[in-house]
Amino acid sequence: MPNTSNIKTRKTLDIIQPYSPGKPIWEVQKELGLDRVIKMASNENPLGPSPKAVRAIQESLADLNRYPDADASVLRQAIAEQYKVEKQQVITTNGADELITLISEAFLEQGDEIIVPSPSFSEYDFGAHIMGAVVKPVPFDEGFQYNIDKLIQAVTDKTKIVYICSPNNPTGTYISKGQMENLLAKLKDVLVVFDGAYSQFADEEDYTDGLEFVNAGHPVIVLQTFSKIYGIAGVRIGFGIASEEIIKSILKVKEPFNVNTLAQIAAAAAITDTEHVEASFNANIKGRDFLYNSFDKLGLTYTETTANFILVQVGSNGEDIYRQLMAQGIIVRYGKTWGLPEYIRVTIGTEEENDLFVTALTEILTPLA
Repeated sequence: MPNTSNIKTRKTLDIIQPYSPGKPIWEVQKELGLDRVIKMASNENPLGPSPKAVRAIQESLADLNRYPDADASVLRQAIAEQYKVEKQQVITTNGADELITLISEAFLEQGDEIIVPSPSFSEYDFGAHIMGAVVKPVPFDEGFQYNIDKLIQAVTDKTKIVYICSPNNPTGTYISKGQMENLLAKLKDVLVVFDGAYSQFADEEDYTDGLEFVNAGHPVIVLQTFSKIYGIAGVRIGFGIASEEIIKSILKVKEPFNVNTLAQIAAAAAITDTEHVEASFNANIKGRDFLYNSFDKLGLTYTETTANFILVQVGSNGEDIYRQLMAQGIIVRYGKTWGLPEYIRVTIGTEEENDLFVTALTEILTPLA
């Protein structure tokens, strides 16, 4: 049999770590022999997909013999109208993950640097490493708060991109409008990627979704997704909004049929589903407050969130607690992947899911009560 061991990969692959998603429900059921499993690990919408999106998909199944619209014209127009920008300022992608990779391919070369607050979404590192760029993590301040001065101090003449995830995954903290203004005032010839995947859940008065800075002419691209509040993660669709010049550069490296037909149709319907968005937002606020109150009663430290998940400190036996929750059919994310072994991140679920999670966590933490 031929020996393939001498086939050499690119050296940058030596430092790339594949994305590690939360375990799917079926896998946990099979492994542990459980009839019921609830997933509170991937920040999905517990209310389900937008009903308008579901109907749109059902009505479009007969046309799947046709290639998707490579330009995603209808969807881009719908996004442009929703966010009050020009259609030429919008790019649609196979999830926001693809857009992060495309940005890397369009703007990064070997030896360039990106700056990423830490801990944050791992796909920023992935995109940079693919291009042979260097990732410079900048730790958050206490309480996982943004420190603009630290970010600025990390900038060198090799810095091409600064990533801002707000609300930040996995911490739930955010950058304020004033901090964003300060950052942009001090940056020169650096692209700022503002990942607002969870922006629709944010309710702080000084929060910004980044679009005002795009409209003001700053070198900012705002990333958005239909996976979270719109609830259509399964069809994989995200989008970006920036100046027409930035979008044109990214389009040069985009595959022609990157967003499938059902995703385009579902997203165009979901973006008009204000009733579903409002219900999801309100359910999230209610669930958040319930979990805060429950953590307070348990004496647990948590990070106040502007997203649909909460990072909670459970102690030095965090991995054991994570595994005990899974044994009871509750999947959360263990924080070790972000260098936070004392933490778990829990997605805010339905009332029933939140109750089940708190009951299980209480039993684990107070077994003799």
